[in-house]
Amino acid sequence: MDLLLLLDLVGTAAFAASGAWSGVKREMDLFGVLVLGLVTATGGGTLRDLLIGDIPPFCLQHESYLYISIAAALAVFFGHRRLNRWQQPLQFFDAIGLGTFVIIGTGKGLTYGLGPLGAVMMGVMTATAGGALRDLLSGEVPLILRKEIYASACLVGGALLVTLRHTPLSPPLAALVAALTVIAIRLLALRYDWSLPRARS
Repeated sequence: MDLLLLLDLVGTAAFAASGAWSGVKREMDLFGVLVLGLVTATGGGTLRDLLIGDIPPFCLQHESYLYISIAAALAVFFGHRRLNRWQQPLQFFDAIGLGTFVIIGTGKGLTYGLGPLGAVMMGVMTATAGGALRDLLSGEVPLILRKEIYASACLVGGALLVTLRHTPLSPPLAALVAALTVIAIRLLALRYDWSLPRARS
């Protein structure tokens, strides 16, 4: 198993757990928690595949993503009373998922012949659309519209990957460098409470 695939599976589980946790906090039943977990983990990639014409979407071609998402959501549902101690590790794995998803989405956009901007948009969508759907379904303002450095980190990572594709770096190494950049930016933003500037009144 290559490193990018391993990070992809870890990120899928982390995203599913964050979606399920949102459902638990909203006191949803088991079905609602499972729906939020699945939507968060696979929603972005599914929307990307529908837009670029890769049918059926990735999670239906490779059902392991569905199984991992369901397992993570179930673990959160039945173990949520112990989850507080896992808040920091969950943020770490969520950052891994963010970095991995944006690289996979951007790379897939390039493979399907999109231009640099379109490919980066597919990367950002892959990484953030599932979380946006999670927040909308659970009645929150989507995270990408709040002050946290989230989608902007994805933009940096996607743009970096497109740039590195024009250097002597091998594609796997370029992907790893770009993914690690996104992960580092996200974790540093959480650590130091970074945010983008807001319009002043």
